[in-house]
Formats: sequence, C-alpha cells, structure tokens
Amino acid sequence: MKWLDLPPVWLAGFAALAWLQASRLPMGLSFGGTWADLLGGLFLGGGILLMLLAFAEFRRHRTTVVPHKTPSRLIQSSIYSRTRNPIYLGDVLILAGLILRFDAVLSLPLVPILLWVLEKRFVVPEEDRMRREFRTDYARYERKVRRWV
Repeated sequence: MKWLDLPPVWLAGFAALAWLQASRLPMGLSFGGTWADLLGGLFLGGGILLMLLAFAEFRRHRTTVVPHKTPSRLIQSSIYSRTRNPIYLGDVLILAGLILRFDAVLSLPLVPILLWVLEKRFVVPEEDRMRREFRTDYARYERKVRRWV
C-alpha cells in the first residue's frame, strides 16, 4: 500500500476529482474561455518544467527521488537554489493548470488542499530527515532557500 502514498498518486486523484466536477457538476460556472486555457497551459508547462529540472538534479547528483527515502546528497544547485520543493510545487501548478483547462471552477479549493496534503504527508517528514542527515548544511540551506518560492 505504500506505493499509493506518493505525490503522483495524490495529484492524479485530485485531477480526477476536478475532471469529474467539470464533466458531471459544472453548475453553469466557467472561467471564460481562452485566457483560462492559456493560463492553464502555462501552469501545466511550468509545473512540468520544474519537475524535469528537479529530476535532472537528482540524476546528476546520483541520489534518490523517492519521497519516503533520505537522499545520499543535499542538492542545492539549479532549481534547488530557488525553491526547496520544486517537484511538489510542480504538482500544485499542474493541478491548477488542469483545473483551468477542465474549466472546473468549483474545484479551485483543491489547489490549496493538495498543497496542504503534500506539505503534511511529504515535505515536513522529508525536511525532518534532511535535518537529521545533513545537520549544519541543511540548516544553512533552509535559511537561504524558501520552502516554496
């Protein structure tokens, strides 16, 4: 069951809820067309780009990307010099983009809910493991780089 507790599974579940809301319960609400599609596409593309940059850093540093494991190295370069959680930020941007593209107005509250789930289920435990593993280096990194943006 541990494979179910992964960020992509949470993202897929929230995206499915948004799609169901848009297709089954639109309630006559709409974001208004072209601008929502454009902004949704930008959010989707931005989220995917953040994830690709983060995965490239994990590969370059030869450490694990699995959320429930402690990486062997502390990554502070590239996108990790701007945000400590680019993959989770990418998840949130992708969900926001999908909600805009699906025209799922009533699903907008899913964005902060997903952010909260990711923070509680993954970010806080990961940061605790990183503090124990990398001590002073992580404390310095934490002071220098914000959690989200």
